[in-house]
Amino acid sequence: MKIESDIFINNGRIPVKYTCNGEGINPSLIFKDVPKETKSLALIMDDPDIPEFVKSKNNIGVWDHWVVFNMSPETKKIDENSLPNGIVGKNTSGENKYGPPCPPDREHRYFFKLYALDTVLSIPQSSNKADLVRAMAQHIIDSATLVGLYGR
Repeated sequence: MKIESDIFINNGRIPVKYTCNGEGINPSLIFKDVPKETKSLALIMDDPDIPEFVKSKNNIGVWDHWVVFNMSPETKKIDENSLPNGIVGKNTSGENKYGPPCPPDREHRYFFKLYALDTVLSIPQSSNKADLVRAMAQHIIDSATLVGLYGR
């Protein structure tokens, strides 16, 4: 399984348009080679490079920018500036939407992680990444990662 973007390459720079310094819209993402037995897809975008003051202020280790689950296994693409066909859960900001990269200090890595699951999850829209990770723990068939870089 693969996750790619026609906006940036793996380990490449995310264009300003998709960050808090631009339009703050989601980039397009392309999904390939999803296993045939997949019942749903989940997507997590997070930033493990947050500074210590952000970690301690928010009591977190990673900043979650986008949490999406129960996408159709037939999904081949999430278009730029669009709502995915699944359920958008809560990001670290407490919002059910894409949170654009907005690093306060230096260049950060943003991980777009795609998961193929053997079930449709029964968790509410109010779920965050921790809830999603718990719910899908025993149901992951395959996964793929795309990394984008951004610094202001």
